[in-house]
Amino acid sequence: MSMDSTIATLNSLIKTTLDSMKGFTDAAQDAESSQFASMFAEFARERSEAASALQAEVTRLGGEPETESSFLAAAHRSFMDLKQALTGKDDKAIIQEVERGEDYIKGKYEAALKDSDLDTSARAVVERAYQSVKAGHDRASALKHSIG
Repeated sequence: MSMDSTIATLNSLIKTTLDSMKGFTDAAQDAESSQFASMFAEFARERSEAASALQAEVTRLGGEPETESSFLAAAHRSFMDLKQALTGKDDKAIIQEVERGEDYIKGKYEAALKDSDLDTSARAVVERAYQSVKAGHDRASALKHSIG
C-alpha cells in the first residue's frame, strides 16, 4: 500500500473516531443518569486518545492528519437529538443510539485491519485504537442488554 493510501485510511478512521467522540460528548450531556453521563464522558476521552494516536501516526508518515468530524456524523447527531427530544431524552434511547454508533465504528476499524496492504507501523497504531473501540463497543452492548 502506498503511504498516500495508508494516510487516507488513517484519516478516515480519525474522522470516524472524532465523530464517535462528539457523539459520546453529546450523549454524556443528554443522559439523565449521572452514571451514564460519566461513562459516556469516559468513552469520549478514550476516543480522543485514539484519535490523537492516529493523528500522530499520520504526521509521522508525512501526511496532514484529519482534525474535524464529518458532516454525516453531524447529521446523525442531529437525528439523535431529535429522537431524544421525541422520546423524552430517556437513557434507553440514548444507549440504543450509542450502540448503533459503536457498531459502525467497530466495523470501520475491522475493515481497515483486514486491509493486507496497510503499512506495518500504521497497522500497529490502528490495532491499539481498535482495542479501545472494541472495549467501548462491548461495554455499550452490555449496557444496552442490562437495561432491557
